[in-house]
Amino acid sequence: MFTRVRRQFRRFFRQARTVNNEPVNRASLAVIILIDLFILFNVFSGLNDIGRWPLAPYQAYPCHSPWTGYRSQTQGDRNYDILRNTMRFPEDPGFSWAADYRRTGDGHLGEVSPICLDYAATADGLNGSENRDILNSIDENQRVIATLEQENQTIRSQYDSTLLEQIAGQPQDQSINQVEASQARATLERNQASLENLRSQQSDLQTQLAQTPASQQFLTLLNNDSQFQQLDRQFQRSSFWYPTVQMLFQGLFLLPLIGLAWAVYRTAERRGYGLVALQSWHLLVIFCIPLVIKVFELLQFGAIARWLSEVAIAMLGGLLFLLNYLYILLVPLVGYGMIKFFQKVVLNPRLQVAGRVQNQKCIRCAKKLHLGDTHCPHCGYHQEVECGHCHQPTYKYLPYCRHCGTSQPLDI
Repeated sequence: MFTRVRRQFRRFFRQARTVNNEPVNRASLAVIILIDLFILFNVFSGLNDIGRWPLAPYQAYPCHSPWTGYRSQTQGDRNYDILRNTMRFPEDPGFSWAADYRRTGDGHLGEVSPICLDYAATADGLNGSENRDILNSIDENQRVIATLEQENQTIRSQYDSTLLEQIAGQPQDQSINQVEASQARATLERNQASLENLRSQQSDLQTQLAQTPASQQFLTLLNNDSQFQQLDRQFQRSSFWYPTVQMLFQGLFLLPLIGLAWAVYRTAERRGYGLVALQSWHLLVIFCIPLVIKVFELLQFGAIARWLSEVAIAMLGGLLFLLNYLYILLVPLVGYGMIKFFQKVVLNPRLQVAGRVQNQKCIRCAKKLHLGDTHCPHCGYHQEVECGHCHQPTYKYLPYCRHCGTSQPLDI
């Protein structure tokens, strides 16, 4: 078996650097490699584009993240935080969540969740005049609070300096500080009282914002358990299948290219178009590289891997590293089975030789032979072997001797 694998590797590299069994010069080979790199870059670019064609879970369910964040928040005022983050009018007065969600689906396969569109329509209702006025008042209060806090911080940082100036008897008009040491405490107390009053007003305004009809409608939707659970199930299901769907689309992108390259290669090889055969062989290899990568990604990150991860979590108590052991054992076994399949079915010399002998072609390179040729004039391969029974020359790799009909050994 190793001899056959080595022979296939030699054939692979020979086909990649010869034209009509003659080596390609270095300049031509450099041009071919540059073309290969350009094609490979565009193949991966196309894979990336088609991979983004189906809507990703976060695009199909854009409201899932803020909704989940709201329901999981345990600190602060979650009602005010979600309302504040949702009301986008100060930065963009013409912004619309519904329009933004619908634009997400443009140019993609799939559609945005109706639950999220309902969420967006309710969120747009928050930007009414009543909510805007309350939010403007909150912002104005916050600016005053920030100013007073900054003033207090400055006074505290200068207190030691003003105290030294007072001890030294320096006139006030020559001081670099805002207030005298004797006034600092009174100013701090006055500012602190103002801050407490403003923070109380802020709390009242935040409560008032949450109690407007538009806000109540939005918060009622956020606290609807059945709606959120339905959305979460759909999001989790989409997240489970998305990597597999993405890779299937990428496979559909590659398969026509591989089929076309294979057809051109076989046609060029059959008709003796050496340069076309060489270039199409390179393209075939270039197109197969990403396909192999995507197959491994499917096994590592697709639905099968996700399902195995869930089984491992359930059965192995979350010891996911044991799943890597399973892959290390399973993948070589699968690879061994694939090699046996290709050796027995796809690349079996006996299956290939029968057609080539009937068409008077070389057993190795499939080039046309003249009647009576025992060696290929193109690659020099000897076509015959001595039969172990009648000692007459018979074709290699065929199951029976053409003279006496005796069964031939598998490895010749």
